[in-house]
Amino acid sequence: MTLEVIGFALIVLATLLILGKYIRVKIPILQRLFLPTSLIGGSLALMLGPEVLGRFSHSPTFQAGIFTEDIVQVWAGLPGLLINIVFACLFIGFVLPKPKKMWETGGPHIALGYTISFAQYVVGILLAILIITPIFGLSPAAGALIEISFVGGHGTAAGLQGTFNSLGFEEGYDLAIGLSTVGILSGIIIGMVIINWGARNGKSKTLQHPNDISIEQQSGIVPVEKRESAGTKTTSTMSIEPLTLHIGFVSISIFSGYMILELLVWLETLTYGKAFDFYLFEYVPLFPFAMIGGILLQIFLSRFDKQHLVDRESINRIQGVALDFLIISAMGSLSLQVIGNNLIPFIILAVAGIALNVILFLYLAPKMIPHYWFERGLGDFGQSTGVAATGIMLMRTVDPENKTPALNAFGYKQILFEPMVGGGLVTAASVPFIIQFGPIPVLIASFILMAVFWYLGIKVFGKKQKND
Repeated sequence: MTLEVIGFALIVLATLLILGKYIRVKIPILQRLFLPTSLIGGSLALMLGPEVLGRFSHSPTFQAGIFTEDIVQVWAGLPGLLINIVFACLFIGFVLPKPKKMWETGGPHIALGYTISFAQYVVGILLAILIITPIFGLSPAAGALIEISFVGGHGTAAGLQGTFNSLGFEEGYDLAIGLSTVGILSGIIIGMVIINWGARNGKSKTLQHPNDISIEQQSGIVPVEKRESAGTKTTSTMSIEPLTLHIGFVSISIFSGYMILELLVWLETLTYGKAFDFYLFEYVPLFPFAMIGGILLQIFLSRFDKQHLVDRESINRIQGVALDFLIISAMGSLSLQVIGNNLIPFIILAVAGIALNVILFLYLAPKMIPHYWFERGLGDFGQSTGVAATGIMLMRTVDPENKTPALNAFGYKQILFEPMVGGGLVTAASVPFIIQFGPIPVLIASFILMAVFWYLGIKVFGKKQKND
């Protein structure tokens, strides 16, 4: 495959993103649903590609839709690369708060988020043990797909493609990408239904009526008079382009993560791996270690960078671009045939995941987060169905003027949440653990951890805040 093909595949994706934005602007229902442009563009890529247009066309010319097989092949490889960028950016330039403040403010979200994540493992593995594996013959690793897809999202699912393949669960990738799409759609659509319900029934302290949601929020276009800079130049372009510098920081984080992972693989081979024929790190993807590399880089910069060279907004832009291209490329290369061949297990996991998230939000959020539980809990609901970006979108919809501590608390949560679940080390290791040890031990461990965070949220944070 030539560089020209790779470059043109990226150009096509960028064009589809623009078309997706145009469609969103022109179709009001898409605005009211707050569907991301990357999801609309990804749907276009899927419909015009080999899985839809290619299957219905009887002409050999359109076997890959209006694209070429090489372009679709490039798209299939992009998500696994781009997720490393997304995770490397998580903590670069993020000013770490004092541990006490982080725990007091973000603690309820940490407890709620972990409870939901481990509950997804419990429900998913139970379904795998009782129904999906014995009846439909799928790997018991399917029990991890709800958490991988709903909390982790398209990026995590794509990043685990190599893990799925190496462990003999190749269909897990397409099922995870499909479930990620269901997760984002359900997070946004059901989230908006919940917002409407909360505004009409007095659950929200900031949004009195659904009509209060601004046209600006719905259209996704910021009025000229309200536009802000997308980043700050921290260096002179005479020496280095500021964006180039920030891309360099992201690259250092990814390379550092790569070296850490390779070191762990080497140590594992020399120690318990060879002795007990047990290997874990060789199946763990790079992206959680890219995040660790970003954390280490930020610690270094916080101590030695006296010039404050990192601009967090510039890092956010890099992360946002990577996430947009990740989602659209993942959807454009999705195999509908794999989902069709496993349609009933797919529906079972999707329905179970959606129902679990709604029930736990409505039941646990008021008990764990008594103050502004609705506005704050929406962030955790959004993240549990469609990654952190969905949670932030829902919080900004219901609290556009940031009157509650929701956004800050949600940000503090990520410091202790993302490194482990939602794409962190636990998520990345879940499939290898199920394959290596079997689903029962992972189910027991998940249930214990769910119970611990459930107790912590209700008996510690909930009780403490009620007494404030």
